Amino acid sequence: MSLLSFLLLLLLLPLASSSSSSFPHGNRSSLPHFSTGNVSFHIDCGSATDSTDPFNTTWLSDRFFTGGSSSVVSEPLRFRFPPEKTLRFFPPLSSGKKNCYVLPDLPSGRYYLRTFTVYDDYDGKSRPPSFDTSVQGTLVFSWRSPWPEDVARLGAYSDLLAFVPDRQAEICFYSIATDSPVIGSLSLIQVDPLSYDAASIGDGFILVNYGRLDCGSGQWGPGFSNDTDYFGRSWQSDYDFRSPDSRNNVEVISTNSTISGANQQPNYFPMKLYQTAIMAREGSLDYALEVDAKMDYLLWLHFAEIESKTSGAGQRVFDVVVNGDNLTRVDIYKEVGLFAAYDWHYTLKNLSSTTLSVKLEPVVGVPLISGLENYALVPVDLSTDPEQVAAMRALKESLGVPERMGWNGDPCAPTSWDAWEGVTCHPNKDKTSLIIYQIDLGSQGLKGYISDQINLLSNLVSLRNSTAEVCRLSWFSRIAAKRLLKLMLGSPIVHLYKNLNSYSLIACYAPKLGQFLSNCF
Repeated sequence: MSLLSFLLLLLLLPLASSSSSSFPHGNRSSLPHFSTGNVSFHIDCGSATDSTDPFNTTWLSDRFFTGGSSSVVSEPLRFRFPPEKTLRFFPPLSSGKKNCYVLPDLPSGRYYLRTFTVYDDYDGKSRPPSFDTSVQGTLVFSWRSPWPEDVARLGAYSDLLAFVPDRQAEICFYSIATDSPVIGSLSLIQVDPLSYDAASIGDGFILVNYGRLDCGSGQWGPGFSNDTDYFGRSWQSDYDFRSPDSRNNVEVISTNSTISGANQQPNYFPMKLYQTAIMAREGSLDYALEVDAKMDYLLWLHFAEIESKTSGAGQRVFDVVVNGDNLTRVDIYKEVGLFAAYDWHYTLKNLSSTTLSVKLEPVVGVPLISGLENYALVPVDLSTDPEQVAAMRALKESLGVPERMGWNGDPCAPTSWDAWEGVTCHPNKDKTSLIIYQIDLGSQGLKGYISDQINLLSNLVSLRNSTAEVCRLSWFSRIAAKRLLKLMLGSPIVHLYKNLNSYSLIACYAPKLGQFLSNCF
């Protein structure tokens, strides 16, 4: 199955099967203050009205989309909250292959993104669609039909952490064949820029959630309970991820005591996470997490010594063994004492298998764990040179490119998708960005004009259009008029104007005749 698709559906099946669905925390006043300020959006896709859910999250009516249509799920009474009852879909024949939500005016920084995807036979076709989802031009999720029955009927949540460097977040959807991508809701929350070891990992990766587990507890977090997670994370039970032998070899312990070190920057792991734990009755604790091979993963383990009879260092010691490698030895009391949070993380490189095994092996006493997280480190894809993006967006407007052509988001990224219709892209010489190489609009019948910002497309080698073009291009632009004429081999007549204000006609050129014309009309 395609990248990330199998695991996405596998991990979210317990969420979809629950009658309670998870929503990120939405009150800006409840969020910790980061140096760049706090921003959060909660968009009810397909809805015409704002709403507030029982957890006091304000959901905005549908906005910031590039196209598509809205719909109601086929059985809205099945869903508890308004943001689950509506959706936006993007028919490729009318909206184009690529459509996006573009959230504007954001401070540059790190963001937590959560989406709810639902089908529920809204279109009566009894066939969930196949489509891809990207964030900031990087492929993050692939949905392929058929979906698991519960996911198709009840929907599923997915989430990730990504850097937004350019003041707007782009969440884009790409149609497979003639299928219409769907989205039920999306939430974007600014988080601490140093969270999840960002200083070491850098901003070149998107962290895609492959499992966020609370050991010894059920599903909780925003939308499931009144327990707060400042990042909007929800936590699911670890039970289904324990090995069969470990499921019946554990004792669940809990406390109401305050856990020091919880809810602290930069990760703000919630106190509730550390107030429950599982402990082996004897032997080891084993977990098996399904993953995609040939990728890197960031693994976080959470501990707190909450068994009060532990009174000193050396009384509970265990090894952390990941995929057979003994990586560290843990003595929680020695590290932080009693009723205090202790976290350990590790990056696994280029996994060769589709299972990530985590084993806590006893050295003294029995092992204990409070929580576990696993994130795929998805490399950020190449994106189009920012100047060329600006030029293409100006060209889209000046030519009046119709919605059906899907000129949305990044013109060239993700590289695994087709570029904008009629556009050919290549990496630049340094392979640090993508550049526009050719534009062929010969069959589109566009009647607009070519924006003078085409001068930013310095790598363009071919520009073709079958209709008469009016080039409102400064005679002294950085792209010489002679070069532009050479590019436009497919145009019957090119009109050149002296400047953008007076539109004084300089000359007309017929590329097919290879000559200037004395009469332009």
